Amino acid sequence: MSDEVEPGFVRVRLDLSYDGKDFSGWAKQKQGQRTVQGEIESALRTVTRSQETYELTVAGRTDSGVHARGQVAHVDLPESVWAEHSDKLLRRLSGRLPHDVRVWKVAEAPAGFNARFAAVWRRYAYRVTDHPGGVDPLLRSHVLWHDWELDLDAMNAAAETLLGEHDFAAYCKKREGATTIRTLQQLHWVRRDDGILEATVRADAFCHNMVRSLVGAMLFVGDGHRPVEWPAKVLAAGVRDSAVHVVRPHGLTLEEVGYPADELLAARSKEARNKRTLPGAGCC
Repeated sequence: MSDEVEPGFVRVRLDLSYDGKDFSGWAKQKQGQRTVQGEIESALRTVTRSQETYELTVAGRTDSGVHARGQVAHVDLPESVWAEHSDKLLRRLSGRLPHDVRVWKVAEAPAGFNARFAAVWRRYAYRVTDHPGGVDPLLRSHVLWHDWELDLDAMNAAAETLLGEHDFAAYCKKREGATTIRTLQQLHWVRRDDGILEATVRADAFCHNMVRSLVGAMLFVGDGHRPVEWPAKVLAAGVRDSAVHVVRPHGLTLEEVGYPADELLAARSKEARNKRTLPGAGCC
């Protein structure tokens, strides 16, 4: 698959955010559920007065209920459409889109840019409170309540053992033909001044349910139900463990997506498409 834009088209980068509460995830659904992709593509079609729908490619396809502050997508528009609408597109989208999704920036993408394959990392945050009184009502759609006191030091000690390149099959929902090898670059918890525990989770990419499964394992360590060594043992086993709880989606937010310098975009896209194996893995 090439990242060359078809003749007569312009690749456009969109930076956006959304509250995932009332969306059935990012990706369009055959059953017609409300999705972020569907809303933006519909708005683009309307404001450009186009007969066809121009499909978006996104950096990370978030699940139902997951939020995004720093999502990135691209769309290939005909040169004539871009020339006519580029200077007014952002304002027109703001008038057409529903209030729970916003596009903050629209710009012609540099050569070789692909919102999905050119990304070198994605950074998520997961937010939890262990306050005995529950969640602040004003934050209830973005913070999980965990009804056990959490040990921050134990959670961070467990997190350290998961960093690096591994096969995260034990923490992913397997998809046919897709690798579960990922490089977990950062997994660290802090307790904010307001008492909320916030995990920063950064990796080159994530497989399905990976962040919420990792958080679920950390919470079991933090509340004393499992020892610090348990998450690493689950990882080494390489299979889904019924004790690993996939936490609810509303505490999760895609915060930022990282890309290399413009001159490295095409090479990164090509590299990201290669199916990964762990060092030393044989064919049999």
